[in-house]
Amino acid sequence: MLLCRHILLLAATVKQFIDFIPLILFFIVYKLEPRAVELAGNTYMLGGIFSATAMLIVSSVVVYGIFFLLQRKLEKSQWLTLIACLVFGSLTLAFHSETFLKWKAPVVSWLFALGFAGSHFIGEQPLIQRIMGHAMSLPQPIWTRLNIAWIAFFLVSGAANLFVAFTFQSIWVDFKVFGSLGMTLLFLIGQGLFLARHIHDVEPDPSATKSKD
Repeated sequence: MLLCRHILLLAATVKQFIDFIPLILFFIVYKLEPRAVELAGNTYMLGGIFSATAMLIVSSVVVYGIFFLLQRKLEKSQWLTLIACLVFGSLTLAFHSETFLKWKAPVVSWLFALGFAGSHFIGEQPLIQRIMGHAMSLPQPIWTRLNIAWIAFFLVSGAANLFVAFTFQSIWVDFKVFGSLGMTLLFLIGQGLFLARHIHDVEPDPSATKSKD
């Protein structure tokens, strides 16, 4: 039983990192030397922020489209990420200004923080318990502390992205990819170490499987 829970947690972590695929493709295209390429009789510029933004939009639609086909649905967090990518990416291309894209990561992070914070007042369980409650049984105070940790993580992540984007403009794309990935990895490792002290091989609380959409 304990092994199964660890496998479920590992699967959830892997799925979380799959969400970074569009961001990695964005970074690769951004770093290319600008060049003209022909496709289907049309000429497109490849390389730089605007072609990278187009790649971010297309790859996000493809990745979350695959998720939708496999799961028959998208989680609320995936919908939020996809919609934010479409909105901020489209504004960046329409107005030819990278300022819109710089706001994407902070806004999404703070909306996630708001969702985790709101779950303390709306619904029967903290949001992290609704997400992970099917995989493990934890005392209620531990779920609360874990949920607060996610709130803090998203607040800090959003603030860090905003600060770097408008203060260190020459490296903001590098930070957007590797900074965000690094912070997420460190946080997940810390969460894993924290949970390792509290996971017990007992049957999950039936109420933990209840979630509200």
